[in-house]
Amino acid sequence: MSDVKKFLYVNRKAPYGTIYALESLEVVLIGAAFEQDVALAFFDDGVYQLTKNQNTDGIEMKNFSPTYSALGDYDIRKIYVEKESLEERGLTLDDLQHLTYEDEDDDWAEKDSIQVVTAQELAEIMDQSDVILSF
Repeated sequence: MSDVKKFLYVNRKAPYGTIYALESLEVVLIGAAFEQDVALAFFDDGVYQLTKNQNTDGIEMKNFSPTYSALGDYDIRKIYVEKESLEERGLTLDDLQHLTYEDEDDDWAEKDSIQVVTAQELAEIMDQSDVILSF
């Protein structure tokens, strides 16, 4: 059995209007920098955090969404998006940013980080996690 704990960062809030989304992203990057086994889950309004072409003009907040593209550089490969949350909001995988990582075991091939999962699959992922931090 491995001593490495599996951390799951749960994102349920819209990207702007509260500090939760930005704080989650910062904590995730810090954890990954310290070589934690990091996974992210996005559901409810949290799915909006990963949408393409976010525009924060007029709300006086910095658009931090481009930072998600750095997740692969931190070896974050497990990004789960709940299918039902996407469907309830009229979104598909094509509406989300294309996030990737380079697989060192496959000659550095670029691979997708985002996995669309059902609510049941997400519950199983949560059950298999050692630490769950909710934002």
